[in-house]
This record gives sequence, structure tokens and C-alpha cells, in this order.
Amino acid sequence: MAPRRRRRRPWYRTRAYRLTRTVALTVALAVGGVWWSQDEEPSGAAATGAAAAPGSTAVKASRTTDARPAPPRTARRPAPATRPAAPPPRPLARARPTRVVIPYIGVDAPVIGLGLDRDHRLTAPPEGDARQVGWYRDGPSPGERGTAVLVGHLDTDTGPAVFAGLGELTPGHLVELRRADGRTAVYTVDAVKSYEKAHFPDREVYGARGRPELRLITCGGAYDRRTGYTGNTVVFAHFTAVRGPDPTR
Repeated sequence: MAPRRRRRRPWYRTRAYRLTRTVALTVALAVGGVWWSQDEEPSGAAATGAAAAPGSTAVKASRTTDARPAPPRTARRPAPATRPAAPPPRPLARARPTRVVIPYIGVDAPVIGLGLDRDHRLTAPPEGDARQVGWYRDGPSPGERGTAVLVGHLDTDTGPAVFAGLGELTPGHLVELRRADGRTAVYTVDAVKSYEKAHFPDREVYGARGRPELRLITCGGAYDRRTGYTGNTVVFAHFTAVRGPDPTR
């Protein structure tokens, strides 16, 4: 009996066809998955096309991804007009000072009247009370037209005195002189200067300036046990305000 002829398999059932079909499906699914993931990516990532490099800033990313127009620039407001300086107060009538207050250096001290010695030099407050301040009573009073002069000790044998911090004042600090009439003359510091006693400029320190001014004077310079201090520290100030009731009203 002749052997039976083996029938040929159809092409769609061959191993080559099935292998080719599997590869084709795999490629199709891979391509479809990539396309789908790109379609679902946020617009910012799609626009940049890659993750931010190390060290890049959020400012750079926002400039790339933000397509909104920048807000319009607001016009700058004009600077406010400066107020004119207040006119200086009118000079006050004569009244003796009772206390001097210098907030910046913590001074709040009683004031006593002083005169000149035989050599026509201003005497100093008694050393028994280092907190007292002396006012030249034959000169203008605080707030009165002219230059009012006050003196005080820098230190004593027991320690710092009332004007120990005078050299720490700078332009703009305030000095308040309370008066016997209940008013307070307020001065603003203009300058602090040091002079050698041998070359003390009397005209510059004591001379009138056509307006109410103030000088605060204490010792300065080097110290010698036999002759004392070699110089003086002088505060220059001018009259800028009045506090308290007006007795003429």
C-alpha cells in the first residue's frame, strides 16, 4: 500500500506567519503606548520636551511654559511733595532755667545760676553735687534771643559727673531747658567741638548769632593732676521748639 501523501499546511497556520504576526502586534502596541503617554502628558512637560536639568530654576521653567502675556507695568506714583520746614519759634521772654534734660545721654539735672570770677571767667558748679548744671545768669536765658551758656563737670574724684556723655551727642539730638515760667525751650544740636583751653575761641562760642542759641560746655582733652584738663568740649545748638503754656494768653 503506497504511503499517504502529507497535506501542506495553509499559509496562515505556518510558524513563520504566527511569529511575524506576534512581532507586528508587539510593535503596534509599543508605538500605541508611546503615543498615548505623550497625549496624556501635561502641557508644560510637552512644551519643554525634557525634564529640567540639575541646577535649573523655577524661574527658567516659568519663562518657558507660561504663555500668558506679562501684566502691564503700573506707572510709578510721583514722590509726595516735601513739606516746607516749620518756621522757627519766636524768642521767649526772660525766665531763669530750672532743669536741663538731654534724653540721649540720660541727663535730667537741676540748673543753678553762676557768675564770673575775678579773672572774668565763668565759675564752675560746686563739686559737692556733680549732678548740678550751671547757667551764666548775666547772659541770655534759654529761649531768649542770644546765646545761653550752661556748664557742667565731666567727672569728679568719685566718678563721672553730669556732662560725662556730652561728647556722644551728634547733630539732631535734642536738649530741653525747663524754665521757671512753666515753659520748655527745646534746642537741636548742630555740632560738638573740642578746643584747647590755651586757644579757646571766645567769639565763636559766646558770640550772638541773631537767634536764640545754646552752648553746653564741659572739660576735655588730656588730664593733668596739677593743672586739670587741657581742653573743653562744646555743644552748639539752636532754638527749635517751645513746650508748655504761654503765660501771655
